[in-house]
Amino acid sequence: MDGVIVDRSRLGEAAVVMTRLAHLFAVAVFILLLVWLFHFREGLDYYSYDPYRVFNVHPFLMVFGFIIIGGEGLLAYKTTAGAERKVRKVVHAMLNLTALCLGAVGVRAAFKFHGMLNLPNMYSLHSWIGLTTICAFGLQWAFGLVVFLFGGVSYGTKRKMLPWHVCFGRTVLYMAICSALTGLIEKATFLKLQHLIESHIINFIALTVLIFGILVDLSVILPRFHA
Repeated sequence: MDGVIVDRSRLGEAAVVMTRLAHLFAVAVFILLLVWLFHFREGLDYYSYDPYRVFNVHPFLMVFGFIIIGGEGLLAYKTTAGAERKVRKVVHAMLNLTALCLGAVGVRAAFKFHGMLNLPNMYSLHSWIGLTTICAFGLQWAFGLVVFLFGGVSYGTKRKMLPWHVCFGRTVLYMAICSALTGLIEKATFLKLQHLIESHIINFIALTVLIFGILVDLSVILPRFHA
């Protein structure tokens, strides 16, 4: 029994480390995105007459707004130390709702860009994965809202649904990361990059997003010491 307690204590400490590293990589993603989009791509503006500045809203909101804030939403329920379960649920739900709204605007920016240049929509694997992911995220959020926050669902049913909710949330996170990585590769190909530094920036964004997702996943699955 003592060995089990020690092991859980070490796992709890590891979970805290994973969470802190995830926050650190979230900041790194934010900085790398700003460097790429403002230094190399002339910034972002949803209402611009320049279609490429409109498009830049898409990677920023889909990566930082959707994946990073969505990942922080996954962390919030387990890592909001000292808070009551109800408070953690509300923080979790609000962060995920913010991610969903920003992701929807990001998707709209891509459609707007295509419309400005008379380009077809939904022609790539990236677009298929991306739209499927944001729809799945919306369903996951609505399910969690009804079952775990406001619904009159019995405690026994909640216990049965919780592992599926967690599993599906982790799956959606990796789907979002897959969409981001395919999108970054697609964008780099279209840009026909002339500067090696920009190519490295895009690669670093992709790797940092992937590592962030792995850290979030590890932080969520490792045991902690509050209910």
